[in-house]
This record gives sequence, structure tokens and C-alpha cells, in this order.
Amino acid sequence: MSSKEDILKKYRANVHERFDMPDLSDIKATTYPDPLLQFMNMTKSVGGNAIEVEKGRDINELIRELYPDAKEIASNLPEITIATRNPDEVGRARDLNGTDVGVIRGSFGVAENACVWIPQQMKEKAVMFISENLVILLPKSQIVNNMHEAYRRIEFNDYGYGTFISGSSKTADIAQVLVMGAQAARSATVLLLDE
Repeated sequence: MSSKEDILKKYRANVHERFDMPDLSDIKATTYPDPLLQFMNMTKSVGGNAIEVEKGRDINELIRELYPDAKEIASNLPEITIATRNPDEVGRARDLNGTDVGVIRGSFGVAENACVWIPQQMKEKAVMFISENLVILLPKSQIVNNMHEAYRRIEFNDYGYGTFISGSSKTADIAQVLVMGAQAARSATVLLLDE
């Protein structure tokens, strides 16, 4: 038995009272007349950028326009031909250090808070956090209203890991000074695609 299993076994042995999950079927969650517009507005309000990409637009060209000084671009997506690093081919996660732009794919977005569900789709998930700038490709048809809808859609693949990302990383914990890129990307851009 692994140490994780051993710890969980000890926790379960010390549970004295169990409670049923509450009935959530009556919750009236927020919905929006235009979830896509709400998602775009919320993305801006959390410090990110959401761009509707017109059909037929070259994604690689758009990324170059958005990040003209980027030298190291990491992605394992087949349509990203400008990638200089592939997170599936590095020896260690720290080999992605110095990545100017990481390009990943989101499964769906959430209108109420601009979160995007990102299941791990590469060997080294560090690209989601170590990149200075993050570009998330997201089908614009895949926007849900709220987290209640989002939780019902979460799926894990073979890697068994996923995360919600919303805007750039930021904190104001220290002396109440806003610092961008404190724990992850300094900027996050969602490219909303027709698919």
C-alpha cells in the first residue's frame, strides 16, 4: 500500500459521523442571455484577454502578432507549427523554464468567472504554469453559464489531472501590492475558435 493510501485509510478509520451529500437539484444557478459575451467580459475583468478568431484565420500568425518578441513557444498541439518546445519531448519539467508562450487547449469555459477547464494533455503539465504568457485555444461553442454546469462536464483523460485557469496569475498578499505572474503566467489569452 502506498503512503497516500495509508494516510487515506487512517482518515477513513477516524470518521465518526457521516453526512449525506445535500440535494443540489433545486439550486437556481445564474444563467446569461449570451454566455459567450459574458465569458469575454469576465475574462477581461479578471485580467485576461479573450479574442474571437474569425474562421480561416491562421492561429500561428495571430500568436506571433500577439507576442512578437516571443522566442520560446511551447505546445504539443499539431496546429501550432511555430512551437520551439514540445512538452511531450522534454526530459524534465524544468526544461520548460524560459518559455515565453505556452499554447494549450481548453475543453470548455465558464461564463460566470472566466474559468477554462484544462485537462492535462501533455506529459509535462508545467507548461500551463511556467510559461510567461499562456494562450488557450477554446471552441466558442463550449461556454457554459456557471460552475454548476461546469462540474457536470469535467472529465479526466489518461493523465488524471486537470485544472481551471482564469486570467493571468496575480496576488496582492504582500503589502497589498498587485503582482502579476506571481505563481504562473503573467498574461492569459483565450482564443475563441469556430469548431
